[in-house]
Amino acid sequence: MTTDNDIRIVEVPPGVFNATSTVPGDKSLSHRALILTAFAQGTSEINGLGTGHDVAATVRVLRELGITITGNQVVSKGIDAWTEPSGPLQCGNSGTTMRLVAGALAGRPYRAKLMGDRSLSRRPMSRLKGPLEALGATVGLSPIGTPPVEIAELAGKLSGRNVEIDVASAQVRSAFILAALQADGTSSVSSPFGFRDHTERWLESYERGRRLSRTTFEVYPGPLPTNRYDVAGDPSSAAFLWTAAAIRPGSKVTTTGVSLNPGRIGYLQVLESMGADVEAQVTTSIEGDPVGWVSVRGTPLQATEIAGDLTVATLDELPLVAVLAAMAEGVTVVRDAAELRVKESDRIASTVGMIRALGGGAEASNDGFEIIGTGWLESGVVDSVGDHRIAMASAVAAFGTLGPVHIHGAGVAAISWPSFYDDLETLWSSR
Repeated sequence: MTTDNDIRIVEVPPGVFNATSTVPGDKSLSHRALILTAFAQGTSEINGLGTGHDVAATVRVLRELGITITGNQVVSKGIDAWTEPSGPLQCGNSGTTMRLVAGALAGRPYRAKLMGDRSLSRRPMSRLKGPLEALGATVGLSPIGTPPVEIAELAGKLSGRNVEIDVASAQVRSAFILAALQADGTSSVSSPFGFRDHTERWLESYERGRRLSRTTFEVYPGPLPTNRYDVAGDPSSAAFLWTAAAIRPGSKVTTTGVSLNPGRIGYLQVLESMGADVEAQVTTSIEGDPVGWVSVRGTPLQATEIAGDLTVATLDELPLVAVLAAMAEGVTVVRDAAELRVKESDRIASTVGMIRALGGGAEASNDGFEIIGTGWLESGVVDSVGDHRIAMASAVAAFGTLGPVHIHGAGVAAISWPSFYDDLETLWSSR
């Protein structure tokens, strides 16, 4: 594996591998652990925090709000003592940072502006407006509903409300919940099923909320306790290693200490439906979130169809689904994934472009794509278009290509996993 001027060449030697690996701390859990400890008054501890640029953006923003974060310790005077920022809060490429911090700031008696990089500045934020303004906050956006986000609570304390959200968005739900913790009175949030429920599980463990149904959560305002968090491994990161094994029959990878939250394991269902040998076991629970190990062994793959709730549950992993599909027999169809159009790239177009660049057959639709499985891909050159998941999926595809994969803009992988290429290389060194 070589690199030059952000061009990385990935070439995987022949043969099978058998590896056991850990992955970085889960991004979703890391953002939430940081913000929830910043709500609490006192010193908290976070172990296993995610290492990518997105998590670092949340650390940076919280420091600007007066929270001290040193090593694995978070020291805060509590949410009521967060300081007014002296300028715009820079969220980088992290939409999670922007949405969750907007919810947290919705109850503060000052105005704050959240800004992002060029990619984040094109992403939609209008879904925040209705839920947060229902509580009494004000949310300012660009005329087309994109950042910067200007957030304030200037008319007095937020008031508890019952809100319905029309999409299964964990980030919008969590933004509402963080604001509702500061409201005067109980609130509830409902949405379609398919979201990651990390925030809800953690607040249940603090007795700051409870489930009224599978899709409705009630929030009880009040302070949060200091705590120690052990952040589980990120299943969205582990999915890259699972895919590398799945597309090379006879190979096996086991990932330990991974979050097995029900909203995060849709990709394992896809692997099983395509014929991969999958084993998983819950070994512990952290703040109500199941954690365990997963083993994936490669076998000949078959095409599948993904739609509805399964699309929602695998949205981040759909570029990897395309890689699996190219190595499978038959035509794989992905539907109901229009949300991919407004990710870090137009991820429908960039996924199709990746497969075509490697000699595969792929067609885009308005809300998904079709991949013609041939069982192999060719050598080729892929442009990441600034999207970390496209860069990383291209590298994984090299486990099934006939030659090296050249990735332009490969360094963008550091957004979620700075050591990704080195960690990927350990797979084939375990032969």
